Amino acid sequence: MGCGKYHETGNCVCDILKEIANAQNDVVENCCTTSCEKSINDLLGDTDQGNGLDTVPVILYCEDNCEPFKGFGANPDNIGDMMASFYFRVKRVDDDCCAVVELLRDPGDTSRNPDNPVDQDTSNLRATGICITVDSNCFCHVTCLPAINAF
Repeated sequence: MGCGKYHETGNCVCDILKEIANAQNDVVENCCTTSCEKSINDLLGDTDQGNGLDTVPVILYCEDNCEPFKGFGANPDNIGDMMASFYFRVKRVDDDCCAVVELLRDPGDTSRNPDNPVDQDTSNLRATGICITVDSNCFCHVTCLPAINAF
C-alpha cells in the first residue's frame, strides 16, 4: 500500500486514511455508535412524525492548533452577561463556507467561561439565541454529539 495508491488527493495522510477505511469496510460493516452520520440519521428519524430531536451539537477544532474552538457572546437583554461555549448548533452555511452557529449552554451551568469542553455541563444543552459567524475553512475537524432537543 503506497501513498496515493487509489486516491491521489495530494495529501498523503488523507490518501492512506481513505485506503484504510475502504479496506476495513470490505472486511466488516462500518457502524459507529457515535458519529456525525449517526447523529444526523437520529435527528432525521425514520418516522413521518419525527422523533422530537432538532439539534446535532458540534464541537469545532481550530486548524492551526487543533484545540477546541470556544465561542463568546452576550445576552441581548444584558450585554454585560457574556458567556462562552464549546458546543454549537449550526444555523446555516453559505457557499463560501461562512457559517452561523448558535452557542449551546446548559441553563443550570454557572461557569460563564469554561476552560475546555469537559468543564462545561452538557446534561441539558439548550439554544441560547446567541449566534456567531465563523469561517468553517479555519477548522480541521468537527465532533458531533448525539442529536438532542435544544428548544
